[in-house]
Amino acid sequence: MQRDSATELLIRQPMHEQTIAAPIEFTGVGLHTGEKATVRILPAPTSKGIIFRRVDLDNFELRADVGSVARVAYATTLMSRGVWISTVEHLLSALYGIGIDNAYIELDNFEVPILDGSAVPYTEAIGRAGIVKQKKPREYIRITKEFVLRDGQKTLGIYPAETFSIQYDINFPHPLIGRQSLQVELTATNYADSIAPARTFGFYSEVEKLQSNGLIRGGSLENAIVMTETGMLNDTSLRFRDEFVRHKMLDLLGDFALIGQPVLGRLVADRAGHALHTRFVAELLESTSHWVIDAPAAMSVSSAR
Repeated sequence: MQRDSATELLIRQPMHEQTIAAPIEFTGVGLHTGEKATVRILPAPTSKGIIFRRVDLDNFELRADVGSVARVAYATTLMSRGVWISTVEHLLSALYGIGIDNAYIELDNFEVPILDGSAVPYTEAIGRAGIVKQKKPREYIRITKEFVLRDGQKTLGIYPAETFSIQYDINFPHPLIGRQSLQVELTATNYADSIAPARTFGFYSEVEKLQSNGLIRGGSLENAIVMTETGMLNDTSLRFRDEFVRHKMLDLLGDFALIGQPVLGRLVADRAGHALHTRFVAELLESTSHWVIDAPAAMSVSSAR
């Protein structure tokens, strides 16, 4: 039986808000600080959103939204009233990618641990814990008019569509990378299978400079792909032939999650980065003539037309 477009849309996109079924916990080192940290993800009630708690600072709460962005140099850092939380993008990417609307994230240090450099530890743990459908209907930001930002050769835009999809293009002058392009329609399964396993990567030639600037002190071959001039230092093979563009897509989703709601639109990026990602989210939210808020019932009517 052939489904109509309204039915397909509602199958692809959850109709109600979601949270995790049980707490999950991870311990590891921060990519940039090198300090040990423990992060716990807990269920949260409807309409709460994603809330960080610094348990080492009297449970100080910080909302994961673009208004909290403080720094975007080699990672995305949030701040509120002088309290910082760094390298949030992989965790936020996982939550947004698999459709978690509400969660508390407890952290006992400044930086979220890097784990294996991808988002797959989070998606696998959430898969084991389970996802709970909540009573409140989900509201979506539906793009009604294209919105594009450019910064030199970097471009990021979003266009009207009935689902949420992402296209990312990169071009690095390296024999293992070069030009890579990927397009994915975002569903929980597509995210877990095609995006979450992709690891962060960097270049060995930049290590000394970055460490002298207080960065990547926790970086290792266990949590990053380290590129030489002609190949990679890691003994393991790539998880995907185009793992590099997949990780860029993972990072983009982590920053795009700061929009605070699920979105219906086609997101297209060309050689973007954290700074353009977060600027894009902030300016898109301010450009209210480019989108509307829709509930599932309204979406099903509009997509059936």
